[in-house]
Amino acid sequence: MADPALHAETAHQASQQLKEVAVDYCPEACAHCPETSEITITFDERGGARWRSTSRYRYGTFSALIKCPDGNTSGLNFNIYLSSLEGDKSQDEIDFEFLGKDKTIVQTNYYTTGTGSREEIHELGFECSDDFHEYTIKWFPDVIEWLIDGKVVRRVEKETGSAFPDKPMFLYASVWDASYIDEGRWTGPYLAYDSPYVCRYRNVRVPTETAIHAPS
Repeated sequence: MADPALHAETAHQASQQLKEVAVDYCPEACAHCPETSEITITFDERGGARWRSTSRYRYGTFSALIKCPDGNTSGLNFNIYLSSLEGDKSQDEIDFEFLGKDKTIVQTNYYTTGTGSREEIHELGFECSDDFHEYTIKWFPDVIEWLIDGKVVRRVEKETGSAFPDKPMFLYASVWDASYIDEGRWTGPYLAYDSPYVCRYRNVRVPTETAIHAPS
């Protein structure tokens, strides 16, 4: 087992609130208020939206307070995750995904060079839309931890000779209709009973020491 002390520098590095985001699609459905540090995504007849950090990061601690949409959210996927590039089939990725059919669970997963299928389901002990809760990803060269309200719910260590996420990654979040996947078994059928659906993110934090800025 890897010694957590080996990661002390990364685990305790300085972090800051995410001050700027880029919106990949439907900017009219995504609002960012830097003064209150809140980002909202609204899903309605227009669809949803996806925001991301403007910088990539290579390792560190990422967190956000999230209040998932109210009402019957069957069919929707709302999330926060790291990805080397959304849409790239060789991406590295580390996920928290909420499955709209059941707001008392969350799914974690990670990808290396486009290969995933490492899903785990975690019981929350609450409904994710009831209030804000803190979701944290700690990503080290040979360890990934997922935390909810400060409690580790999953820990994965790199095995000798195996692939592990190491590409610089953006922080992403989105709300989208995933009801077509696996004939609705993953997130349920989309019913739109309580549209519009609003997912709220507060105090989104990213590391300051591992940002990789694009050349100007």
